[in-house]
Amino acid sequence: MNVVTLLGRLSRPAEARTLPSGDRLVQLELTVARPGDKAESVPVVCFDAPAAVSTLDVNDEVLVLGRVRRRFFRTDGGTQSRTEVVADQVVLKRHTKKLAAAFERAHQLIDDDQVMEAS
Repeated sequence: MNVVTLLGRLSRPAEARTLPSGDRLVQLELTVARPGDKAESVPVVCFDAPAAVSTLDVNDEVLVLGRVRRRFFRTDGGTQSRTEVVADQVVLKRHTKKLAAAFERAHQLIDDDQVMEAS
């Protein structure tokens, strides 16, 4: 099961762009605090995200529900890779009802996977 739930602050404004395929992509850089340790920066991408996601700005606190992906691409110097989170849902922390629903969705995905493994 590949389920990621992140709670953090944007370290730079959301960056929306259109790919050559015509797909719309929003890139986020999320800083996640780790109690007693240094914060970590996590790259997040959202495909076909709602317009509100592209207006997110520095220090907006969000919850991201998604999956980890490692992609490979060619550059002038050869092949490189990037590990990132592909977001299924991005919710502002201040939207408490949506936040609770997103946490419940993540919990349900994990529970469903455990039921399938037990079968």
